[in-house]
Amino acid sequence: MTRFRYKAVTSKGEIVEGALEAPSRSAVIDRLRRQGHLPIRADALAEPDQIRWWRRPIRLTAKLTDTDVILFTRQLATLLQARLPIDRALGMMAELETEGPRRTLVRNVLDALRGGTPLADALIAQKAALPPFYVGMVRAGEAGNTLDSVLARLADALERAEALREGIRSAMYYPAIVLFVAAITLVLLLTAVVPEFKPLFEESGAGLPLPMAVLLGVSDFLAAWWWALIAVLVGGGLALRYHNRQSAGLLRWDRWLIRLPLLRELLIKIEVARFSRTLGTLLANGVTAVPAFSIAVGAIGNREMGRIIEIVSGRLQRGEGLALPLRDTGLFPPLAAQLVQVGEDSGQLEPMLLKVADIYDEEVKRTLQRLMTLLVPVVTIGLGLLVAGIIAAMLGAILSTYELSF
Repeated sequence: MTRFRYKAVTSKGEIVEGALEAPSRSAVIDRLRRQGHLPIRADALAEPDQIRWWRRPIRLTAKLTDTDVILFTRQLATLLQARLPIDRALGMMAELETEGPRRTLVRNVLDALRGGTPLADALIAQKAALPPFYVGMVRAGEAGNTLDSVLARLADALERAEALREGIRSAMYYPAIVLFVAAITLVLLLTAVVPEFKPLFEESGAGLPLPMAVLLGVSDFLAAWWWALIAVLVGGGLALRYHNRQSAGLLRWDRWLIRLPLLRELLIKIEVARFSRTLGTLLANGVTAVPAFSIAVGAIGNREMGRIIEIVSGRLQRGEGLALPLRDTGLFPPLAAQLVQVGEDSGQLEPMLLKVADIYDEEVKRTLQRLMTLLVPVVTIGLGLLVAGIIAAMLGAILSTYELSF
């Protein structure tokens, strides 16, 4: 059983909140509905609040995050599906929100709506914090009078994308910690342990074996020039960040990433899942093929892959379909291209694109698990070999100093 924190509206219009234990989020929602409440939010509490402070994001500025956008979309969709007018729904959300960025977003949108501005136009002011396809889908929902279902699908798509990103981040935590500990261990050995043996070798007057001479040289360099090494690392990081802020620099970086043998397959799977989910969601909500394709290409994170796939747009406009041009790019996996072809032939392109996204989301998770399964032992073994090499070099130098032999 998992503990969930919920917020809901009673039949009298009062806001209630609390915590429930249930096997799933849907079970919490069903229980609240049976009680005559309108569920607004039901979030899992994996850990007690008092020990979850370290997992909360540190915000240096009041900016909308991906989680803020997801919560805003889900809450608005839930209230609209309950047949509440959009201005009343946003007014209720403004009363519920206590955090600055989301509260500001809701109030700004509400003020624009009361001034006669459509929701899609009201959201343009927040476009920088929204996915590329967000405003277009909201506009399509307003035009087709299906805004509640469009927002629900949009929230589902955003939650799946966030789950994928969180899975990638979580998978990288452990190897990053291992690498950090390995670096600290080596630095301590070279700066604190190795120098302790230097007087012994100097007093003996004997020549040092080459491995120990190299270790002492590295140790002396770190002791004398540690500040320069830190400055180089910081300067290199800032230079790379500046380089990647430029369009040409970011394109070169993405081109280099997608050519790396170990990362190429993983990056392609991530981008194929993102592109397919975006395009499938747009098409399912009434956006026509060519604009939907352009928006979906804009959602691709890797600029080089987006540039290559964008070429397909011309062939799509000429009526050549989608599957064959995507296959010809050489970036779409054969399975993905075949499923898109099946969707086109059967008239079920939208659900098939979403199926492709689901397949490659799972593929990304499995690929990450395999990579992490290999990476952690490799790093651990590598660290062990380095430490063993340092110890062997020191023992060899000590034995040679006393003219001992094996």
